[in-house]
Amino acid sequence: MEALNLILVLGERFGLMVGVVFLLLTIMPVQRLHHMPDQFDGRTALLTLIFGLFGILGTYTGNSVFGSVANLRAMVVITAGLFGGPVVGIGSGLIAGAHRILTDINGFSAWPCGIATAMEGIIAGIFCLRLRERSMDWRIATGIAIVGESVHMLLILLLSRPFTEALTLVKIIAPPMLLVNTIGAGLFVEVINLFSRDRERRESLHAQLILDIANTAVRYLRMGLSPETAEATAKIIHFRVGVAAVAITDTCNVLAHVGNGADHHLPGHEIQTYATKHVLETGEPVSIHTAEEIGCTHPNCPMTSAIIVPLTKNGVIIGSLKLYGSARNPLNATLFEVAKGLGNLFSTQLELKDIEIKEQMLAHAEIRRLQAQINPHFLFNSLNTIASFARTNAEKARELLIDLSLYMRRNLDLSRGFIPLSEELEQVRSYLAIEKARFGERIAVEMNIPDDAMNWPIPPLIIQPLVENSIRHGLLPRKKGGAVRLSAVRNNGNLEILVADDGMGMDAATLQCLLAKGGIDSCHDGIGMRNCLSRLEHIYGPQYSPTVHSTPGNGTSILMRIPKQQ
Repeated sequence: MEALNLILVLGERFGLMVGVVFLLLTIMPVQRLHHMPDQFDGRTALLTLIFGLFGILGTYTGNSVFGSVANLRAMVVITAGLFGGPVVGIGSGLIAGAHRILTDINGFSAWPCGIATAMEGIIAGIFCLRLRERSMDWRIATGIAIVGESVHMLLILLLSRPFTEALTLVKIIAPPMLLVNTIGAGLFVEVINLFSRDRERRESLHAQLILDIANTAVRYLRMGLSPETAEATAKIIHFRVGVAAVAITDTCNVLAHVGNGADHHLPGHEIQTYATKHVLETGEPVSIHTAEEIGCTHPNCPMTSAIIVPLTKNGVIIGSLKLYGSARNPLNATLFEVAKGLGNLFSTQLELKDIEIKEQMLAHAEIRRLQAQINPHFLFNSLNTIASFARTNAEKARELLIDLSLYMRRNLDLSRGFIPLSEELEQVRSYLAIEKARFGERIAVEMNIPDDAMNWPIPPLIIQPLVENSIRHGLLPRKKGGAVRLSAVRNNGNLEILVADDGMGMDAATLQCLLAKGGIDSCHDGIGMRNCLSRLEHIYGPQYSPTVHSTPGNGTSILMRIPKQQ
């Protein structure tokens, strides 16, 4: 009967301790330390102190029996070791065990109880060190509790005197302490696991909400921060988050305001709220909970709370994101974390926009550099050809000069971006007119271009250098010359352009030299080919690098894929 009463008393005290743990975890969620269980820092010290105090509480919530105490220390220090690792397990075990000894140093069972408590914390910590995340398992906790409390009872029998009283004590306290501490350790572990899983679930939902909004708004933010992109982004946040209102500002004016208060929080007007100005000055996110803190001067403003986070670009504050709450739509700590996450993602996207612009400018400069290498190359060849006709056929020379001038007029127009395929083909024909005039029947040309491809936008001067390369290095070294074939076809949203010849071809080593980075410097022949490949990689990325096939004696073919550009 006495053992049953002890079980009921300890069960009642256990329920009280679990309630305190729930309250503590709700107020101050403790981060798990399994990633560094053998290190000591501020968080480890805090966990050690918390579990040590709970171990002491386990002593005071016990029940006095024959000069000893039937207690709940074991379940606390076992959970401490499994949760926080050997440092927390040993520390909390020593705190609780030392307290048991020092407060009753001459007591009947003080030393065996204190030693058993420390030992249980050490064993649980070792399990955490070995198993890491898997250590927080109720089966492991209950197993350690059974073994630990059994050893506890054995130590009382071995160290406490007189033996007859120790035996009587063990007979009374062993069943309730084994039962309650075993069940308590398992439940204690599951309580913490429950909070951890709930926290992970909430964090996952927050992350999913943030990413969902970011994915939807990213196409607007890619265009930079403007009234139009700010309004579109604010509408997305307002719809997805469900707050009273959403506003986005730059450093001076309201760019967009969606939701309650839109009658006086007007886009284009200067920022009025004091809290927003403070965030723009300090760069620190704030959560405010009164209309006075918001600082809106309108008498009927419905806003009662606000969350304001800065938007930055390259470390400079360029605006703010604001979530407003009202009496019907209050804000909370969760929304504060969501707003900070959105602010960070939006800031990153705005920085990426700047990086993209810089990369486009660098690519454009590189393209102009490559064009500068091509222009003299073509010009000198053309002038040499025309010079050869100047004395023998002045009319032909005049026609060729017209062809050259038409070509150079387009080529020297640096304002051109993408051009229709038809314009590039006119330049190819101008070049071929000059070369055919020089080499006559040694050069044959076949063009197969469908009408629906003529308006396809392509980079200028992307085909003519390849045709020139085919003629100079493929056909002319052969006595009988050869043919160049130029064709185009639309396929899967791309324009596939093929430039092929039946000339000399190249061996694998020469082809590799031309295609390798630095091929322009190491392979002086074929500069036009390498420049074209470089430009396509700069403009469209490596996935659109042309495919080149060449076999000695059988010619060379180059296949380019060009996606549709607006």
